[in-house]
Amino acid sequence: MSGFSQERLMQVLLAPQISEKATFVAEKNEQVVFRVSPCATKPEIKAAVELLFKVEVKSVQIANVKGKQKRFGRIIGRRKGWKKAFVALKPGQEINFAAGE
Repeated sequence: MSGFSQERLMQVLLAPQISEKATFVAEKNEQVVFRVSPCATKPEIKAAVELLFKVEVKSVQIANVKGKQKRFGRIIGRRKGWKKAFVALKPGQEINFAAGE
């Protein structure tokens, strides 16, 4: 591994982001979308995906998602922001979440 501790890499990926947009992106660009730790970097995300799913990663793109403002009566609160990673896999590679790898 490229200098990252295995414990750190296990905490980088939080969950696969399954939505209509994520499914569309997955089919069109061979990308998988993950919810990741807010302090995660691109090299860490790449190493974590390669370690956990035994696939080759071509590139990683990151987006910070701002939390929405919500009201509960008069009280205005805000949901937490989070980080999303679009992981492009090399041709011929795939991650199957349904199989429970």
